[in-house]
Amino acid sequence: MEKIANTKRERKVFKSRIMIAYLFMIAMTFILVLRLFNLQITKYEYYTEESFGNQMQTLPITPIRGKILDRNGKVLATNEFSYRLTITPEKINDLNGTFLELQTENLINEDDIAKFNKNLNHYKKFHNIPIKYNLSESDAASFLVKNQLPGVEVEPYFHRVYPNGISSAHLIGYVSSMSKEDKSYYDKKNYTGTSFVGKTGIEKQYEDLLHGQSGERQIERNVAGRVVDSTIIKPSIPGKDIYLNVDIDLQMTAESLLGDNRGAIVLINVKDGSILTLVSTPTFNPNWFVNGISFDQYNELYNDENLPLFDRSIKGLYPPGSTIKPMVALAGLELGNITIKDQIFCPGFYKLANWSRKFNDWKRYGHGHVDVIEGIAQSCDVFFYDLAYKLGIDKIHDSLDLFQFGKNTNIDLPGELGGVLPSREWKKINKDEPWYGGETLITGIGQGFMTASPLQLALATAAIANKGQLLTPQVMMHSQTKNGDVSQDQKKASRQIPIKDINNWETIIEGMKQVIYGKLGTARRLNNKLKYTLAGKTGTAQVFGLDPEEEYIADNIDEKLRDHALFTGFAPIEDPQVAIAIIVENAGSGSSKAAPLARTLLDEYFSKNPGVTETVE
Repeated sequence: MEKIANTKRERKVFKSRIMIAYLFMIAMTFILVLRLFNLQITKYEYYTEESFGNQMQTLPITPIRGKILDRNGKVLATNEFSYRLTITPEKINDLNGTFLELQTENLINEDDIAKFNKNLNHYKKFHNIPIKYNLSESDAASFLVKNQLPGVEVEPYFHRVYPNGISSAHLIGYVSSMSKEDKSYYDKKNYTGTSFVGKTGIEKQYEDLLHGQSGERQIERNVAGRVVDSTIIKPSIPGKDIYLNVDIDLQMTAESLLGDNRGAIVLINVKDGSILTLVSTPTFNPNWFVNGISFDQYNELYNDENLPLFDRSIKGLYPPGSTIKPMVALAGLELGNITIKDQIFCPGFYKLANWSRKFNDWKRYGHGHVDVIEGIAQSCDVFFYDLAYKLGIDKIHDSLDLFQFGKNTNIDLPGELGGVLPSREWKKINKDEPWYGGETLITGIGQGFMTASPLQLALATAAIANKGQLLTPQVMMHSQTKNGDVSQDQKKASRQIPIKDINNWETIIEGMKQVIYGKLGTARRLNNKLKYTLAGKTGTAQVFGLDPEEEYIADNIDEKLRDHALFTGFAPIEDPQVAIAIIVENAGSGSSKAAPLARTLLDEYFSKNPGVTETVE
């Protein structure tokens, strides 16, 4: 009997097979498309480079970084030819094995491996990633002769060097390896072959000038991967050299004067705002950072309680103490709260009506009767307590604001801090408290909430020397190409502090002159055999407050809680050339600890520049 066909079942089987085939074709097509996407899109750059791996390859030419020099052409930062060891992870099957072999050859250590692994995600796997910088010439030659490690190469490069070591480290700054943030910030095309960028100081401020323009070269490799030919397609343009207004000899003198103390010294040209000296101590060696600082070295700096990485000259905010008394006195004269003839009696303390607290003078038994010139010369606190009371905090704030306290000076360095110029509004916002009368008194002698940087004090002192011309400080003098083309930095406009009577400026200057030359001047010891005229102001700023009946005895107080010593001044008086500000942390008296340092540094400046004192008798 003939079997009858089951057409319905056969159709069903057929359809299912068609569906399976259809799904299989879709899956294969999807896999093919995915593979094509991976080849042509995701790994386009890699396979493009690989396709010419044994033939032609285009590589960036890193420009030579510009030098940094002082005003006399002395080199502060330069480049030295050296070698670095690189690894291309894509060409290595066993990365740990390669590390072990390189360690066996004493070419790398555990710190190098740790830094390499940390930076690994900052690069693409087919890039040559540096693992060791500044290889000795003998190590480089030895490796090149017997190198049998695939993916490991020695490359020449220019190594950043700071020949003066720790000197001027905060000012010059340093370069270090590009971070992930750096790579996203800087122009990708121009920085493709760049490994280092400026991190602090001038190196960071003028990165765009110092870096230069990247170039391109085409290399040809043989089947063994060796370079057999190289052609420059686009030459790199070296970075510009930066000349600073700073005198490195004066810098080193200032650093030696501060010695092991924590402090800062600023010397500024009062004619144009040029920074001649900008010193912060303690300091550090910027060479440590260039090729990646070691864990031990970084811990040494980070854990140092003296904060060697902290730039006190532009970021250090201190109570200015008596160094602001000339500015407060000027406010009193300009606003009519006092005259040049007015005197007050100083018994050694000051009391507000209906207040039980006494505000002590630094001189326990008082100064007797003093006027404004004697008040400045003898630094009489009681005179300025009384003047502050007459002015009130609003007028004090507005008058000191004219000198740019509480604001950045706009110096051409990164990271400057502006300090605090207190007011009723400031205290309400920051402390959520009302302003009290006693706070007005201590603001008048540069204590309380008020803080300022050494740079701000130097700038304000220069404004007194100029009779109201407030300058913008400038570190860079000019930039210069390798061909010798000079780009003069455009001088920033100065601002004139408004005045009612020029004689008020003369009164303040006379008071500062008597600080040095008066019989009771707080820095009268400085005038011994001076070859130039000097006006100044000493300051001793409290770190913490004492009870009214407590006597300050430095030996009984922890060193970090002792008073700061300050001095500000300018010279010569007849035709001012330079202004100076010095702070020595926790050193005590400004007249004995800071003022002598100023005398020594100014002596050196005028010995190097004798022409500026020719008119001085």
